[in-house]
Amino acid sequence: MENSVLQQSQALFVRRWGEMAASWGISRTMAEIHALLFVSLQPLCTDDLMEQLQVSRGNVSTNLRQLVTWGLIQRVHQRGDRKEYFVAETDVWEMFEIITRERRRREIEPIIETIDKCSEMILPTLTSADGPERDEIVLYQQRLDEMREFLNLVNSLFNLLIKVGKPRVAVLMKTLTNFGLATRE
Repeated sequence: MENSVLQQSQALFVRRWGEMAASWGISRTMAEIHALLFVSLQPLCTDDLMEQLQVSRGNVSTNLRQLVTWGLIQRVHQRGDRKEYFVAETDVWEMFEIITRERRRREIEPIIETIDKCSEMILPTLTSADGPERDEIVLYQQRLDEMREFLNLVNSLFNLLIKVGKPRVAVLMKTLTNFGLATRE
């Protein structure tokens, strides 16, 4: 009976993790594979993942490669078995760091590059424009600068969180909570 409850709980976690995937910009299957490996106490092979998630071999293989590339899972070998098995990183803080670095590489850095390119594109017109056109360009540039500043601030915050690590962040949260500047959920 307990195993059944455990399996139901794990299935719920895997399903919910997969549902959140769309808001993270990754596929549902990738998130479900990651979640299943995270909650599994034993390494799982491609066949195990296909069976438990009811997805195709190709879908599992593609997503396993991505998860390995990200560093969220690792290949492991079972003695006497030719199949490849996989285990997930189980240190939640390490997972946060991996995901943060990947999200920054895929999302924040490209938009900062785009903002810089947009600024470069309008720079020549800024010196030659006048009147309302110049005002419009200046306002546009101001908005680009504010967005770049915000993204750089978010990037710095991620860097700081990773640099100081879990123990110091926990102390900081406790201090902020004691001063009424944060709440523990």
